[in-house]
Amino acid sequence: MATESDGEEETTGKLSGSQNLAVDDDSREMAKKAAWSVSSCKPGNGVPSLRDDNLETYWQSDGAQPHLVNIQFQKKVKLHLLVLYVDYKLDESYTPSKISIRAGDGFHNMKEIKAVELMKPVGWVHISLSGTDPRDTFIHTFMLQIAVLSNHLNGRDTHIRQIKIYGPRPNPVPNQPFHFTSKEFITYSTIR
Repeated sequence: MATESDGEEETTGKLSGSQNLAVDDDSREMAKKAAWSVSSCKPGNGVPSLRDDNLETYWQSDGAQPHLVNIQFQKKVKLHLLVLYVDYKLDESYTPSKISIRAGDGFHNMKEIKAVELMKPVGWVHISLSGTDPRDTFIHTFMLQIAVLSNHLNGRDTHIRQIKIYGPRPNPVPNQPFHFTSKEFITYSTIR
């Protein structure tokens, strides 16, 4: 079970959220490269509400649990952080309490990589996708699925206000051009 919130362990082992969206400069948002779908939604509260950068809008499910958000990529991508914005103060019984994060090549072989419990979260909830081995700093996948297994106060439908997914930047030094090191490459380089 994940025990991280903004990089700090909480004593309860549950995530509660943060008002600030703080992400490393070495990360980039990957969601624009994906096709998004949900298991169900109320009219006007679908995928666009998850991706509009507006904390006043939300995805609202409409059906039986688990409620699913599916994020599919055309090619395998490296992902290391999932960030959700949820607000218990506004949404109460619509707020997720147990979430399963799954990854795979498609719907046919999804495997759970994280199980997360949320404790009355208000704000951005940071969920690391890396494994327990320190060498596993990211996952390499075609598809990510967020499954809301239960809500606070035994609510039926769920609200998630925003979802962001981050992967490593191709160039590990932000805003710096690539520098050649061999004499032959430097000779033909346009940067001098």
